[in-house]
Amino acid sequence: MPDPRSPVRLSIAVNGSRMEAEVDPRRTLLDFLREDCALTGPKKGCDHGQCGACTVLLDGKRILSCLKLAISAADRSVTTIEGVEREGGLHPIQQAFLDHDALQCGYCTPGQIMSALEAIADPELRTRPQIQEFMSGNICRCGAYNGIVDAIMDVKANASL
Repeated sequence: MPDPRSPVRLSIAVNGSRMEAEVDPRRTLLDFLREDCALTGPKKGCDHGQCGACTVLLDGKRILSCLKLAISAADRSVTTIEGVEREGGLHPIQQAFLDHDALQCGYCTPGQIMSALEAIADPELRTRPQIQEFMSGNICRCGAYNGIVDAIMDVKANASL
């Protein structure tokens, strides 16, 4: 029987580029992204899935990368904040965060933006309370919640995706 700690060959599309590495099967996707891919956008806030700072998109759906084993994302597509830009410029939600003062210290911003991308794409999320509920898994210790919701509502209203 093989040692369950033996490195496993992993191949993941990260921000449109194929990343391959030998990883410990117990390694989280967050650690893989930060340490093997040198992508520091996803943050290690709580490492327990409670703050949302590590949020990334897996096949277009938000996940908490601190709770996901890297090997479970094999042969799938991961998008981090580093892969969000549009044609060398800011994505509309990134610009809306700036326009609506939806950040202060910036620590939570990458995770907030990744969740916001899914919120924008979801036609069922129409009202402020719905968006607030959807975003409740992302904590902002600075209290920029109103600006975050305003930014999402602005992008949804302008259909600038």
